[in-house]
Amino acid sequence: MLETIGGLPFALLGAGLAAALSGIGSAKGTGMAGEAGTGLLSEDPSKFGKVMILQVIPGTQGLYGLVVWFFAIFSMGLMDGSAMNMDLATGMQYFVACLPMALGGLFSAIAQGRVAAGSINILAKKPDDWSKGMVLCITVEFYAILALLASMLMIIYIS
Repeated sequence: MLETIGGLPFALLGAGLAAALSGIGSAKGTGMAGEAGTGLLSEDPSKFGKVMILQVIPGTQGLYGLVVWFFAIFSMGLMDGSAMNMDLATGMQYFVACLPMALGGLFSAIAQGRVAAGSINILAKKPDDWSKGMVLCITVEFYAILALLASMLMIIYIS
């Protein structure tokens, strides 16, 4: 039965999930950091630059998800029309290849948002130590990069 549908819907679903779930995670993560930042900025507006840096960090996963989405639709031939006859096996390969970024982006962005919110607390209480919080945020970023790498390598293999 699934053969009659073909592979393109599954490939597009995978690519869409990579972009959407990573974007949702980034929105949640940057939102949490932003909420923490507004409390600090209401007391000390001079820390805006450092708060903004900490808030932006969880947003990178949304960008990574968009990169995987674009790379997947380009690789599957959606831009030149050659994807229309994609078989089910190839479509499922694209779907599975996009899952690391979809799930890795969602969960790492939310976790990174929590770390960024905590790092804003460091900035509030010990302004000279704010870079320690940034290092903690970058530790979580490593796993988002691994998810990006996993998805990209699998997509390259399909091609």
